[in-house]
Amino acid sequence: MRFGIALIFSSLLVAHEATAQVRPCGANELDRQLALVADPDLERAMIAQADAELEAFTAAWAANATGAERVDYTIPLVFHIIHNNGEENISNEQIEDAVRILNEDFNRLNPDWDDVNQAFLPLVANVGISFKLAKRDPQGNCTNGITRTVSALTNDGTQTMKDLIQWPRNKYLNIWVAASADGAAGYTYRPGSVNNQPSWDGIVILHDYTGSIGTGSVSRSRALTHEVGHWINLAHTWGNTNEPAVADNCDSDDGVSDTPNTIGWTYCALNGASCGNDVDNVENYMEYSYCSKMFTEGQKTRMIAALNSNTAQRNQLITTSNLAATGVNDLPTLCQASFGSSARQICAGTPVDFTDLSYDGVTSWQWTFTGGTPATAEDAQPTVVYTEPGTYAVSLTVSDGTNSLSTTSNAYITVLPNPGTAPPVVEGFESIAALNGPEWYTVNSNNDNTFQVTSSAAFSGAKSMRLLNAMSAAGNTDELLSRTFDMTDAQDIAISFRWAYARRTASDDDALSLHISNDCGETWMLRKIMRGSTTLPTAPNTSGNFVPNSATQWGYTEVTNISATSHIPNFRFKFVFEADGGNNLYIDDININGMPVGVDEIQAPASSLVLMPNPATGQVRLITTLSRSAEVRMSIMDATGRMIISQDLGSRPAGEIMIPVDVGALAPGSYLARLEADGAASVARLVIE
Repeated sequence: MRFGIALIFSSLLVAHEATAQVRPCGANELDRQLALVADPDLERAMIAQADAELEAFTAAWAANATGAERVDYTIPLVFHIIHNNGEENISNEQIEDAVRILNEDFNRLNPDWDDVNQAFLPLVANVGISFKLAKRDPQGNCTNGITRTVSALTNDGTQTMKDLIQWPRNKYLNIWVAASADGAAGYTYRPGSVNNQPSWDGIVILHDYTGSIGTGSVSRSRALTHEVGHWINLAHTWGNTNEPAVADNCDSDDGVSDTPNTIGWTYCALNGASCGNDVDNVENYMEYSYCSKMFTEGQKTRMIAALNSNTAQRNQLITTSNLAATGVNDLPTLCQASFGSSARQICAGTPVDFTDLSYDGVTSWQWTFTGGTPATAEDAQPTVVYTEPGTYAVSLTVSDGTNSLSTTSNAYITVLPNPGTAPPVVEGFESIAALNGPEWYTVNSNNDNTFQVTSSAAFSGAKSMRLLNAMSAAGNTDELLSRTFDMTDAQDIAISFRWAYARRTASDDDALSLHISNDCGETWMLRKIMRGSTTLPTAPNTSGNFVPNSATQWGYTEVTNISATSHIPNFRFKFVFEADGGNNLYIDDININGMPVGVDEIQAPASSLVLMPNPATGQVRLITTLSRSAEVRMSIMDATGRMIISQDLGSRPAGEIMIPVDVGALAPGSYLARLEADGAASVARLVIE
């Protein structure tokens, strides 16, 4: 057995079917955590000391064990579901299934335990640890032991996500369920590593490695058992390296006498043998074999020692007073009416699935859906259709047969028009008084500053959209979502807008991206991204509060890579801003299949302008018809409105005119061709290939 810093690794269990590649646990996870503290070397020293003290306690515990010690332990659990309204927002039933599996595995109740290799059958341990969802939160209020937090950080899975919500680690085992576990299926830290850092403590696990139902599966359901083993101070069976199936692992050890040294297995080799053994303990929960069935008696002793140690406050979890404070043994009581749904913002005609989230002991339901069909329901999971645009209330009354509780959300469902607004659409935010309906909507996952209409700056008119970015933490995201647009008759879809942004320092790398949806916002496709390190800044670095002071501090862009699959009646788009230390962002003059704001399009005395060919390479012909003789001027402008080519053509007679223009020197991209006749103008978009 080896002590010291080599023992300190994060534990990242990843998917590894027999034919799949296994990604091992990584010590770099702890390195990232250490980067968060002011003095990493001091933290390493404190970790090494805590780890050594726990090892000494464990050795003494094992030496003094008489068999008469306490045989049952209960650990209160809280599952924090971090989701962005995707499939990672798993059901209560899936969480309860995960708890069931934990209790089976730690109490030798799993139906497959006696199928282990005969050599290890006498060693299969009943660890005697029960896991129960908390019924009281840290303030003593009733809970079902499951919290739900909407955040794009579900796709992050790092400490930043964990910092969104955490209950005291001396009262609860915190388990975060998310769409990402920082690149793995799950990870945690052993007690010595988090002794001095409570916020690091707990387990992060992917939603589809949680339980065996819903998004989970039987084959992945032991991932949480593996992580809990690490959380109670177990190493991998091959020791403290992060890579299985390596010959050098024979020289390592897991600190448990009845788990033979092994190279570590990445598939279910039931008779696998290494390191001079007749057979390895391949079916151990702390292996990567994907056929886990058991803990050994030695692992049990090590875990029970950790639970009785004060390292990372593990011994405070199991006290009688804490079990009472967390309510894990309380009888089920109806204490909260609550509900969720498959969507909060939909297009007219889209069905919505509602789910009762009330607790505990609910036996009957009475729903009311204003504006929906059906208008009422009496089952736990009704499906409702809304046919008319608007914002609607939802109410639920639940009963346990004796007591009843009710809840109402007055603006719960937003129904968007289907079909939406017909283009062309010009949005300068001049008539927008507030967001979140009926024209623009925001998503503020981090509950900080978000998009809002401002009169402090504008490219044209008096208003624009602003995001105050000064106080946003790196990684925080904000979204600005459009209403629906009817693009069924579109030949091509083009979205243009102007923006203004400045960095604070040269290292800032905020990002603004534009996404489109051809299913009313259920899914999104990235179509453009601009970063602070490249194309996003429109002004010099600004240490103070950035406000664009002239038209030169605004940029212009046009997004045209939108295919015919978006020629639908409920097309939507959204801006997503990801903070990284920079300054404020402004957006103005959004156009959907229209020309930039400020460009006149007066048709008389010329008819509409035709460009041939378009797209063009070397030469383009501008063709129009004059209703009377007129002085004519031709010009080509770039996407920002800057004049590139200009020519006075003199007086031209009535009738069709054709003007050849050499564009061979122009860089590929979008331009504006403009033809003026007696001061009136006709404009068309020109694409140079």
